Amino acid sequence: MKRLFLVLGIVCLSTSCETSQQILQNLPTTVAGQPTYTQIAAGLKEALTIGTQNSTNRLSAVNGFFANAALKILMPPEAQKVESTLRNLGMGNVVDKAILSMNRGAEEAAKSAAPIFVNAIKQMSITDAIGILRGGQTSATDYFRSKTTGELTNAFKPVIAEALKKVDATKYWSDVFSLYNKFSSTPVNTDLSAYVTEKAIAGIYLEVAAEEAKIRQDPAARVTDLLKTVFGSTLAQTGNK
Repeated sequence: MKRLFLVLGIVCLSTSCETSQQILQNLPTTVAGQPTYTQIAAGLKEALTIGTQNSTNRLSAVNGFFANAALKILMPPEAQKVESTLRNLGMGNVVDKAILSMNRGAEEAAKSAAPIFVNAIKQMSITDAIGILRGGQTSATDYFRSKTTGELTNAFKPVIAEALKKVDATKYWSDVFSLYNKFSSTPVNTDLSAYVTEKAIAGIYLEVAAEEAKIRQDPAARVTDLLKTVFGSTLAQTGNK
Protein backbone atom coordinates (compact mmCIF):
# COMPACT_ATOMS: atom_id res chain seq x y z
CA MET A 1 0.00 0.00 0.00
CA LYS A 2 2.85 2.42 0.82
CA ARG A 3 4.30 1.70 -2.61
CA LEU A 4 1.02 2.61 -4.27
CA PHE A 5 0.86 5.96 -2.47
CA LEU A 6 4.48 6.62 -3.46
CA VAL A 7 3.67 5.99 -7.12
CA LEU A 8 0.60 8.21 -6.82
CA GLY A 9 2.76 11.04 -5.50
CA ILE A 10 5.28 10.64 -8.32
CA VAL A 11 2.53 10.62 -10.93
CA CYS A 12 1.10 13.84 -9.43
CA LEU A 13 4.45 15.50 -9.93
CA SER A 14 4.95 14.31 -13.52
CA THR A 15 1.38 14.73 -14.79
CA SER A 16 -1.59 16.19 -12.91
CA CYS A 17 -3.30 15.07 -9.71
CA GLU A 18 -6.65 15.18 -11.49
CA THR A 19 -5.66 12.19 -13.64
CA SER A 20 -3.27 10.37 -11.32
CA GLN A 21 -5.92 8.06 -9.83
CA GLN A 22 -6.95 6.91 -13.28
CA ILE A 23 -3.32 6.35 -14.26
CA LEU A 24 -2.61 4.45 -11.06
CA GLN A 25 -5.58 2.14 -11.66
CA ASN A 26 -4.11 1.22 -15.05
CA LEU A 27 -0.72 0.25 -13.61
CA PRO A 28 -0.07 -3.50 -13.34
CA THR A 29 0.43 -4.90 -9.85
CA THR A 30 3.94 -6.07 -9.03
CA VAL A 31 4.51 -9.14 -6.90
CA ALA A 32 7.27 -10.31 -4.61
CA GLY A 33 10.51 -10.82 -6.50
CA GLN A 34 9.47 -8.56 -9.36
CA PRO A 35 10.92 -5.08 -10.06
CA THR A 36 9.23 -2.04 -8.58
CA TYR A 37 7.66 0.65 -10.73
CA THR A 38 10.64 2.92 -10.23
CA GLN A 39 13.01 0.09 -11.18
CA ILE A 40 11.00 -0.54 -14.35
CA ALA A 41 11.21 3.13 -15.32
CA ALA A 42 14.92 3.23 -14.55
CA GLY A 43 15.51 0.02 -16.51
CA LEU A 44 13.74 1.31 -19.60
CA LYS A 45 15.64 4.58 -19.46
CA GLU A 46 18.90 2.73 -19.04
CA ALA A 47 18.08 0.45 -21.97
CA LEU A 48 17.31 3.40 -24.22
CA THR A 49 20.40 5.27 -23.07
CA ILE A 50 22.63 2.28 -23.83
CA GLY A 51 20.86 1.69 -27.15
CA THR A 52 21.17 5.28 -28.33
CA GLN A 53 24.78 5.56 -27.26
CA ASN A 54 25.72 2.35 -29.06
CA SER A 55 23.79 3.41 -32.15
CA THR A 56 25.13 6.94 -32.38
CA ASN A 57 28.68 5.74 -31.75
CA ARG A 58 28.41 3.37 -34.70
CA LEU A 59 26.76 5.84 -37.04
CA SER A 60 29.04 8.77 -36.17
CA ALA A 61 32.13 6.78 -37.15
CA VAL A 62 33.64 7.23 -40.61
CA ASN A 63 31.48 5.21 -43.04
CA GLY A 64 28.86 4.71 -40.34
CA PHE A 65 26.22 5.57 -42.92
CA PHE A 66 28.14 5.33 -46.17
CA ALA A 67 29.29 1.71 -45.72
CA ASN A 68 25.96 0.49 -44.31
CA ALA A 69 23.83 -0.72 -47.21
CA ALA A 70 20.63 -0.41 -45.16
CA LEU A 71 21.32 3.19 -44.10
CA LYS A 72 23.40 4.68 -46.89
CA ILE A 73 21.86 7.96 -48.01
CA LEU A 74 21.31 8.08 -51.76
CA MET A 75 19.84 10.71 -54.03
CA PRO A 76 16.21 11.52 -53.13
CA PRO A 77 13.58 9.97 -55.44
CA GLU A 78 12.80 13.28 -57.12
CA ALA A 79 16.48 13.70 -58.00
CA GLN A 80 17.10 10.24 -59.44
CA LYS A 81 16.39 11.50 -62.94
CA VAL A 82 19.07 14.09 -62.35
CA GLU A 83 21.54 11.43 -61.28
CA SER A 84 20.77 9.23 -64.28
CA THR A 85 21.11 12.12 -66.71
CA LEU A 86 24.43 13.28 -65.28
CA ARG A 87 25.87 9.78 -65.27
CA ASN A 88 24.83 9.34 -68.89
CA LEU A 89 26.65 12.58 -69.68
CA GLY A 90 29.84 11.24 -68.09
CA MET A 91 29.51 13.30 -64.92
CA GLY A 92 29.13 10.42 -62.49
CA ASN A 93 32.09 11.67 -60.44
CA VAL A 94 30.14 14.77 -59.42
CA VAL A 95 27.18 12.64 -58.35
CA ASP A 96 29.43 10.28 -56.39
CA LYS A 97 30.97 13.20 -54.52
CA ALA A 98 27.51 14.53 -53.65
CA ILE A 99 26.38 11.15 -52.31
CA LEU A 100 29.56 10.68 -50.27
CA SER A 101 29.20 14.17 -48.82
CA MET A 102 25.57 13.58 -47.79
CA ASN A 103 26.64 10.52 -45.83
CA ARG A 104 29.61 12.32 -44.31
CA GLY A 105 27.20 15.03 -43.18
CA ALA A 106 24.93 12.48 -41.53
CA GLU A 107 27.91 10.88 -39.79
CA GLU A 108 29.06 14.25 -38.50
CA ALA A 109 25.60 15.13 -37.22
CA ALA A 110 25.23 11.77 -35.47
CA LYS A 111 27.96 12.87 -33.07
CA SER A 112 25.50 15.37 -31.57
CA ALA A 113 22.53 13.02 -31.39
CA ALA A 114 23.19 11.22 -28.10
CA PRO A 115 22.60 14.20 -25.75
CA ILE A 116 19.31 14.96 -27.53
CA PHE A 117 18.16 11.37 -27.07
CA VAL A 118 19.26 11.25 -23.44
CA ASN A 119 17.39 14.43 -22.60
CA ALA A 120 14.21 13.02 -24.13
CA ILE A 121 14.65 9.74 -22.26
CA LYS A 122 14.74 11.61 -18.96
CA GLN A 123 11.20 12.86 -19.64
CA MET A 124 9.72 9.33 -19.72
CA SER A 125 7.16 8.76 -16.96
CA ILE A 126 6.59 5.63 -14.89
CA THR A 127 3.33 4.88 -16.68
CA ASP A 128 5.10 5.23 -20.04
CA ALA A 129 7.72 2.75 -18.86
CA ILE A 130 5.14 0.18 -17.74
CA GLY A 131 3.42 0.31 -21.12
CA ILE A 132 6.71 0.07 -22.99
CA LEU A 133 7.94 -2.90 -20.96
CA ARG A 134 4.73 -4.77 -21.78
CA GLY A 135 4.85 -3.72 -25.42
CA GLY A 136 6.48 -5.20 -28.50
CA GLN A 137 10.13 -5.65 -29.33
CA THR A 138 10.61 -2.01 -30.39
CA SER A 139 7.86 -0.31 -28.38
CA ALA A 140 10.35 1.92 -26.54
CA THR A 141 11.84 3.09 -29.81
CA ASP A 142 8.38 3.63 -31.28
CA TYR A 143 7.39 5.70 -28.25
CA PHE A 144 10.61 7.64 -28.47
CA ARG A 145 10.06 8.33 -32.16
CA SER A 146 6.47 9.47 -31.73
CA LYS A 147 7.32 11.85 -28.89
CA THR A 148 10.54 13.43 -30.11
CA THR A 149 10.77 13.35 -33.91
CA GLY A 150 9.68 16.98 -34.27
CA GLU A 151 12.06 18.18 -31.58
CA LEU A 152 14.92 16.10 -32.94
CA THR A 153 14.31 17.43 -36.44
CA ASN A 154 14.38 21.03 -35.25
CA ALA A 155 17.56 20.42 -33.29
CA PHE A 156 19.19 18.17 -35.88
CA LYS A 157 18.64 20.16 -39.07
CA PRO A 158 21.04 23.03 -38.28
CA VAL A 159 23.67 20.49 -37.25
CA ILE A 160 23.16 18.66 -40.54
CA ALA A 161 23.26 21.91 -42.51
CA GLU A 162 26.52 22.92 -40.84
CA ALA A 163 27.97 19.44 -41.33
CA LEU A 164 27.04 19.49 -45.01
CA LYS A 165 28.81 22.81 -45.43
CA LYS A 166 31.81 21.50 -43.54
CA VAL A 167 32.29 18.65 -45.99
CA ASP A 168 31.27 20.71 -49.05
CA ALA A 169 28.10 18.69 -49.60
CA THR A 170 26.12 21.84 -50.31
CA LYS A 171 28.66 22.79 -52.96
CA TYR A 172 28.48 19.38 -54.61
CA TRP A 173 24.70 19.45 -54.46
CA SER A 174 24.72 22.85 -56.13
CA ASP A 175 27.15 21.54 -58.75
CA VAL A 176 24.88 18.59 -59.51
CA PHE A 177 21.79 20.68 -60.10
CA SER A 178 23.61 23.48 -61.86
CA LEU A 179 24.86 20.95 -64.40
CA TYR A 180 21.49 19.25 -64.72
CA ASN A 181 19.59 22.50 -65.11
CA LYS A 182 21.73 23.37 -68.13
CA PHE A 183 20.10 20.47 -69.96
CA SER A 184 16.60 20.63 -68.49
CA SER A 185 13.66 22.99 -68.95
CA THR A 186 12.31 21.96 -65.52
CA PRO A 187 14.94 22.86 -62.88
CA VAL A 188 15.04 20.78 -59.71
CA ASN A 189 15.13 22.49 -56.31
CA THR A 190 15.49 20.05 -53.39
CA ASP A 191 16.12 20.97 -49.74
CA LEU A 192 19.24 18.92 -49.16
CA SER A 193 19.47 19.63 -45.42
CA ALA A 194 15.88 18.54 -44.78
CA TYR A 195 16.34 15.38 -46.82
CA VAL A 196 19.59 14.33 -45.14
CA THR A 197 18.17 15.17 -41.72
CA GLU A 198 15.17 12.93 -42.29
CA LYS A 199 17.31 10.05 -43.53
CA ALA A 200 19.85 10.47 -40.71
CA ILE A 201 17.18 10.40 -38.00
CA ALA A 202 15.49 7.40 -39.63
CA GLY A 203 18.82 5.58 -39.67
CA ILE A 204 19.48 6.30 -36.02
CA TYR A 205 16.03 5.06 -35.02
CA LEU A 206 16.60 1.88 -37.00
CA GLU A 207 19.80 1.25 -35.08
CA VAL A 208 18.16 2.10 -31.74
CA ALA A 209 15.36 -0.36 -32.50
CA ALA A 210 17.94 -3.07 -33.18
CA GLU A 211 19.64 -2.34 -29.86
CA GLU A 212 16.34 -2.44 -27.97
CA ALA A 213 15.35 -5.75 -29.55
CA LYS A 214 18.76 -7.17 -28.64
CA ILE A 215 18.37 -6.20 -24.97
CA ARG A 216 14.88 -7.69 -24.86
CA GLN A 217 15.85 -10.95 -26.55
CA ASP A 218 19.45 -11.63 -25.55
CA PRO A 219 20.25 -11.98 -21.83
CA ALA A 220 23.93 -11.41 -22.63
CA ALA A 221 23.07 -7.91 -23.89
CA ARG A 222 21.73 -6.92 -20.45
CA VAL A 223 25.02 -5.59 -19.22
CA THR A 224 23.88 -4.21 -15.87
CA ASP A 225 22.09 -5.75 -12.89
CA LEU A 226 19.17 -3.38 -13.36
CA LEU A 227 18.65 -4.45 -16.97
CA LYS A 228 18.80 -8.11 -15.93
CA THR A 229 16.20 -7.49 -13.22
CA VAL A 230 13.77 -5.53 -15.38
CA PHE A 231 14.01 -7.40 -18.68
CA GLY A 232 14.27 -10.77 -17.02
CA SER A 233 11.09 -10.17 -15.00
CA THR A 234 7.79 -11.98 -15.50
CA LEU A 235 6.18 -8.68 -16.46
CA ALA A 236 8.64 -8.17 -19.32
CA GLN A 237 8.37 -11.74 -20.54
CA THR A 238 4.57 -11.64 -20.49
CA GLY A 239 4.47 -8.33 -22.27
CA ASN A 240 6.76 -9.46 -25.10
CA LYS A 241 4.86 -12.60 -25.98
